[in-house]
Amino acid sequence: MAQSVKIADDIMALVRREADLQSRSVAGQITHWLKIGRAIERSGTFDYGRIKLALEGRLDTTELKDGEEAAWLDAFTIKMAEPTANEQEFFTRRRMLGLGVGLDAGGNLIYAKDDAAA
Repeated sequence: MAQSVKIADDIMALVRREADLQSRSVAGQITHWLKIGRAIERSGTFDYGRIKLALEGRLDTTELKDGEEAAWLDAFTIKMAEPTANEQEFFTRRRMLGLGVGLDAGGNLIYAKDDAAA
């Protein structure tokens, strides 16, 4: 069940800005930060900077500790589930050129040139 919570205007401005930068919804950004905060409180050795490095590909995920790995996986899953505007534009152009592939309603692999809606 959804719940309403009062959040100060300056905090909401930060949430909105970061949500835009990270291609997340406002609710998704708040949820992301809540999970990180919870993990930090539960772990005396949690380092979000290391998670950020792993998300950027500058730290191998095998070097993350358990709490860090869980937070990384949550952030990675969210990031992978929501294509950026650049990715959407790229794949729209590929479909228009007949270079894209996808799945139809039956789960069959189709090419964009076979189906303009692919």
